[in-house]
Amino acid sequence: MTEYFVPTQASETEFTEKRSTFIGHVFPVETEEQARERIEEMKKKYHDARHNCWCYTIKDGPVRYSDDGEPQGTAGQPMLGVFQKEGVTNVCCVVTRYFGGVLLGAGGLVRAYARSAKDALDAAGISVVRRWVAMEAPCTYGQFEEVRREVLRFGGVEEQVDYGADVVLSVLIPEEEAERFAAHLLDVSAGTVQVLEAGEVFRAVPLNRG
Repeated sequence: MTEYFVPTQASETEFTEKRSTFIGHVFPVETEEQARERIEEMKKKYHDARHNCWCYTIKDGPVRYSDDGEPQGTAGQPMLGVFQKEGVTNVCCVVTRYFGGVLLGAGGLVRAYARSAKDALDAAGISVVRRWVAMEAPCTYGQFEEVRREVLRFGGVEEQVDYGADVVLSVLIPEEEAERFAAHLLDVSAGTVQVLEAGEVFRAVPLNRG
């Protein structure tokens, strides 16, 4: 089953290193054109900044980066490396630097730009895009927490909880785990939790990493 990771939402973060201010932005994008538009928006917004360094990577498409006047290899590439390490695609990142008068050196620049990209990605969150089976698990209040744990154990996510005489937990389970999940719940509940399938969806769902 093919799956890939994308930013959950756009984000903005900021920190100061030796009087230089670094402003990081992450944007979910699906095309190179969208990435270019975001970069131009940031360049206009921060037109008075010394540097607007950027990178983007598109699924099954181009990968680009720019140091925008910083020493070669100290900005765009370290930023891109953050997303490649996390396996995140369809992402555009722009890091703006307002120079504070103190030189950081090549190593300091690499660390600062990578940190800014990572901070912005952490703020945006990561979603997994894949095929899911939507399922409903009716259970008693006493079984509720155990069912929740099993959903996580099978790589699923909660969508909704309906509280009535009993509880109905609506969840998304990875396509390849759906049958096993239903059989397992039936087994551990001694036949009392019968999971119902409610169709399939292909979409991004936020991850809870760590």
